[in-house]
Amino acid sequence: MAKSLHCTALSTALMQTALAPDVVWSLLLELRRAARVWEARPAGLGFGLTAAWQPTLIPAADAATLIEITETGSWTARGPVPPVSAELLDLYLPMALADRRQPFTLAHLGQSLDGRIATVRGASCSINGPENLTHLHRMRALADAVLVGAGTVECDDPQLTTRRVAGPHPVRVVIDPRRRLNTAHRLFQDRTAPTWLVCAEALADQPGPGYAEVIGIPQEDECLSLQEMVRRLRERGLYGLFVEGGGVTVSAFLQADVLDCLQLGIAPLIIGSGRPGITLPVIEDLSDGLRPHPRRYMMGEDVLFDCRFAR
Repeated sequence: MAKSLHCTALSTALMQTALAPDVVWSLLLELRRAARVWEARPAGLGFGLTAAWQPTLIPAADAATLIEITETGSWTARGPVPPVSAELLDLYLPMALADRRQPFTLAHLGQSLDGRIATVRGASCSINGPENLTHLHRMRALADAVLVGAGTVECDDPQLTTRRVAGPHPVRVVIDPRRRLNTAHRLFQDRTAPTWLVCAEALADQPGPGYAEVIGIPQEDECLSLQEMVRRLRERGLYGLFVEGGGVTVSAFLQADVLDCLQLGIAPLIIGSGRPGITLPVIEDLSDGLRPHPRRYMMGEDVLFDCRFAR
């Protein structure tokens, strides 16, 4: 009996070591790479490790399978998984699995307890803690494209690259319907990652700012058709879309019903004024509100609400 218990403990320890957070992150990156090129998601898909401890995708029936990916995109493990690794799988598996048949569009906002994403003058960089910033970089690494509005570029001058974690840089998509941005912003000048500027079709014949490629999108009621924009991005092979801000842009995607998931990173901070996060048309009754399926994750002092919408 003592020998059996010893073997069980040893097996559990080896399983947890094999599924340590850095290993799971490597497995997610490998899954992302494979998902973008397969014609259809393989049935009975499993995660494993080679003799050199490199991530590999194998049939779920293989005895070496550590984690099985179900047809619905959830996961099951053959043994104990450390809590941090389980959170990585829960949070990032849907974006890693995005492909031509099952694309995935996710939006994220970091905000205060009272729903503000910035002060009146646009200061926003210290609302959320470093754990949430690392989360943003993980989302960028797994997504095919990161999308932001012109206001975010004006206020923050972001790079929108992957620097805090291992993984590729996404295509950077700036939504600037009226072409108000100039060439001075960093993402238009560096060539770290492809940069696309999306604007109204009537303005698409003008050359892009800096090295950006310009994409014209038809308008509906003087606003860009987000459904058409998402369709065209997917036509270009961008199946995993990460809408990183700001509030106006995320609200527009939510209103257009093109989001599969909305993430809100709530910081223990009360601003009392400033720029709101989500703003949608007025409703008359609470039954008209959106009721996503939420899950909660602690990120340092912040709480991340991961809200999935039924499709």
